[in-house]
Amino acid sequence: MNTTKPTLVHIIAWTTLASGVVNILFGITALGTFIGFICAPFSILPIIFGSFELVYAAKLFGTQPVKPSTNIAVIEIACVLFGNAFAMAVGILSLVFYNDTLVKDYFARLNGTPTPSPVTPVPPASLPQPTPAPVIKVLPSPAEDAPSKPKRAPRKMAK
Repeated sequence: MNTTKPTLVHIIAWTTLASGVVNILFGITALGTFIGFICAPFSILPIIFGSFELVYAAKLFGTQPVKPSTNIAVIEIACVLFGNAFAMAVGILSLVFYNDTLVKDYFARLNGTPTPSPVTPVPPASLPQPTPAPVIKVLPSPAEDAPSKPKRAPRKMAK
């Protein structure tokens, strides 16, 4: 079974790993501020998400079957709400790379799911011959045959 990793899968793994490290550092830095400490539940979210990214990146580096995680890519895009533009860029790139045919085929082979073959339409055995449209002769209407009314003479002015 040929499970050679495409280059795009390596790129997804490395960028997800880097985004996980950035998210963890971003969350720790936010907790170090007074406002971040007061808003601790929101400051902890990047740390938790960064750990999920690290685990997923480790799975991508390995050979175990793993499905493409579009959920992580979407949450990376949502990290822009915390001010993390790097994670947003990684999420957009990951979604674009997941839609590549080589990456889709790799994940399908790795997970043992068959890839759907493109459906080609089969032309029918015999096509009916088109019939010519009937010729419709347009007759002139009786109003067109009538002579036009003569113009009236101009009126004379009263004195």
